[in-house]
Amino acid sequence: MDKLTAVKDIELRKGMTVDDIVKMMGNSGGFTSQKLSDAVDIVEKMFKEKDCLRILSFPACIMATGTRGVIVNMVENENIDLIITTCGTLDHDLSRTWKDYYKGSFAMDDVKLRENGISRLGNVLVPDECYGLVLEEKLAPMFSEIFEETLSLSTHEIIDKVGAKLGDPKSLLYQCHRHGVPIFVPGITDGSFGCQLWMYYQPHRKLRIDLFGDEQKLSEMMNEAKQTGAIIVGGGISKHHVIWWNQFRGGLDYAVYLTTAQEFDGSLSGAQIREAVSWGKVKPDAKKITVEGDATISLPIILASVRNRV
Repeated sequence: MDKLTAVKDIELRKGMTVDDIVKMMGNSGGFTSQKLSDAVDIVEKMFKEKDCLRILSFPACIMATGTRGVIVNMVENENIDLIITTCGTLDHDLSRTWKDYYKGSFAMDDVKLRENGISRLGNVLVPDECYGLVLEEKLAPMFSEIFEETLSLSTHEIIDKVGAKLGDPKSLLYQCHRHGVPIFVPGITDGSFGCQLWMYYQPHRKLRIDLFGDEQKLSEMMNEAKQTGAIIVGGGISKHHVIWWNQFRGGLDYAVYLTTAQEFDGSLSGAQIREAVSWGKVKPDAKKITVEGDATISLPIILASVRNRV
């Protein structure tokens, strides 16, 4: 048995930074707080490793919240080299670039909300005019310009061209274009952005979304990387696409999962990192941790703590 480490109390004091508290969590033996502290250490090492390809994946829901600002900040500070996400991420980023979302409650009357033309995303309220209507109004003319020269582009190319047309520094698409961070959306038709592409397709039947172009770019980035690391929020297609491509290079060298899903149902979203090791998607000796909990809490804490160190 390795040398035992004593559990130490967290001592709060005026003027403490987030990182001060996280470091104390690392000595507290405090269940998930210990994992959160370990995650900060891993992310710090991943960000400092110059030869590491740093990947971020997440589902769209958190883009409807203030956590969008944390993700945008990661891009601005060049902490991330590529993003793999879902179509709704594009929807919420663009919608919030042009309109506001509003605070609500999980317990609101959904029938009355629909009668008033409001959709509820957890405890976030999304009026119709702030989502589908504004996206249709703004994206249609953008697509006309983007596809004027060619009717075949990959998802990351389309997204980059849309980002180039924005000027809002709070926008993820704008910042990714500005900093050269490609956004890949394997399920591009599963959202309003993809629906608008389909609408554009109706009178332009030669339009093609080059998914193989995305896969080729991902393959090249993975193969060229000396090391790879990922912060994976939630599950689904974005999580799987990250670990899928990493299996072809022997697995991730760094892996931090932030999840609320359970593994007992055999779902990918609930699958722990140790299961990915069995597939060769994460290296056995990788620096890795799964942090259970809401990413709108854990991700800002992790990044605030790392920002104090890096």
